Amino acid sequence: MARSAPASPRRKAADGNPAPERPGGGHASGRSSGSVTLSDVAKLAGVSPITVSRVLNRPELVTRDTIEIVRQAIARTGYVPNLLAGGLASRRSRLVAAIVPTISSSMFAETVEALTDKLAEAGYQVLLGLSGYPAVREDDLLDAILGRRPDGILLTGIMHSHATRRRLLAAGIPVVEIWDYTPTPIDALVGFSHERAGEAVARHLLAKGHRRLAVIGADDDRAMLRRKGFRAAIAGDGAGQGVADAATVTVPAPGTLRTGREAMARLLESDDRPDAVFCSSDIVAQGALAEALSRGLSVPGDLAVMGFGDLDFAAHTFPALSTVRIDRRAMGRIAAETLLARMEGRTDLDRVIDIGFEVIERAST
Repeated sequence: MARSAPASPRRKAADGNPAPERPGGGHASGRSSGSVTLSDVAKLAGVSPITVSRVLNRPELVTRDTIEIVRQAIARTGYVPNLLAGGLASRRSRLVAAIVPTISSSMFAETVEALTDKLAEAGYQVLLGLSGYPAVREDDLLDAILGRRPDGILLTGIMHSHATRRRLLAAGIPVVEIWDYTPTPIDALVGFSHERAGEAVARHLLAKGHRRLAVIGADDDRAMLRRKGFRAAIAGDGAGQGVADAATVTVPAPGTLRTGREAMARLLESDDRPDAVFCSSDIVAQGALAEALSRGLSVPGDLAVMGFGDLDFAAHTFPALSTVRIDRRAMGRIAAETLLARMEGRTDLDRVIDIGFEVIERAST
């Protein structure tokens, strides 16, 4: 007579607790090999499988306590969700692609951080791509990104190739453009007018009595727009005051302290030395300040210097740097909120949100 094999003792998980049983009497592996199922996690957490699915895909529909319980169960079992399969089933990837020129300075990094934090609260992850200066890699990045069907796309600036615009419009994926301004975005925009910022700086310097103005500007699209606005204001507001067009030195983007010093040296060695200089970034302005002070010039007595961005060091240079403040974190947060609304299919929102800017006067002017 055949004898049945004795039942094996129940295996324990690494934390000493019994490992959750798999449907049909098996046991879940503690490794992320795919052997642990969503049902295993649900059983350990004491919730339904649909609740686990919501925690992974629609956390905004679940209480914080339930999210924490489910996440603890996931950690204990080593469960690795198949986000691709879940995305195919729900037609959502839970990914947002963001393309920025660089994250080497806080100019764009703070915007990306705020965007990422806000999207993470809604259960989205950010896939970051760096397009560089100029944005020569943007088309290639979008080729790779669109094939992964992100739920939303964030682009820096509004200067895109015709092919890119056509592909994005055809894809039907929500798009938010940032760090620029146009009344006709691809989909939605959160930014400000660089031309108006340049105009505001020129008027500030003219009001301080400066008449020999100059620009040290990077060669990217947005810096050139600020330079355009700066020169337009001089042609308008300064023409009757005997102000000539601004002398200009162009540096490769992104500007650096070194290129700021070199450009300022060129201006100071010219026949018509300026009495005020507008720089395309605070970093460039820091270099310009260093060069002026190294030559024994008084700032702002002999020369006023103005930056752009109000980076964290601007208030602590010597002398403290006048600049243009942009609320970079607000831009990222509002862009995320706009993307979330568009991904939910909402149309009752402003397509263009102008966050504005503020001229900050400090000791350098």
